[in-house]
Amino acid sequence: MGRALFIVDVQNDFTEGGALGVEGGRAVAAGISALLAGHRGAYDLVVASRDWHDADNDNGGHFARDEAPDFVDTWPVHCVAGTFGAEYNDELTTRSIDVHIRKGQGKPAYSIFEGTVEKGGSVAELLDARGITAIDIAGLATDYCVRASALDALQNGREVRVITDLVAGVAPESSREALAEVARAGADLVRSDQIEG
Repeated sequence: MGRALFIVDVQNDFTEGGALGVEGGRAVAAGISALLAGHRGAYDLVVASRDWHDADNDNGGHFARDEAPDFVDTWPVHCVAGTFGAEYNDELTTRSIDVHIRKGQGKPAYSIFEGTVEKGGSVAELLDARGITAIDIAGLATDYCVRASALDALQNGREVRVITDLVAGVAPESSREALAEVARAGADLVRSDQIEG
């Protein structure tokens, strides 16, 4: 049984000061780096995703271009490919990342499973090829992309743990609801000090 760590969207636009920055985003980035510094051996594979949106279109209605965003289906422009906002936050140590995933290229995408491996192929294909049956999830934002990634990982037949002190959300209530939902779906909620290896 192989275990992977999914690092979801720890990007400048989702951390403090970014276009859609969440409170605690930089602390999450630093916490993930600390986890990898102390427990990289717990993981057979480390995978990190980034929103990587097109600059020249509304990405399938994901960007609110002509009216105010509703912050449900439409959002301010964020994480445009090749910009500072799309880069990993500098608190995240990237040298331990084995595979980089890009998602949202011309279309809305929340789950890491909607992305593609930089060298081609799907996340599910990657997990199968590497024999990954269990996934720990950390990153941003709890109530959107972390939630969607956890639910898709469960649907994909993987054992899932969400590391609750290494996620941060848009709003406290929706973040609590998201964690409760993924727990009901079968995920375990753990803290980083429970990770061994």
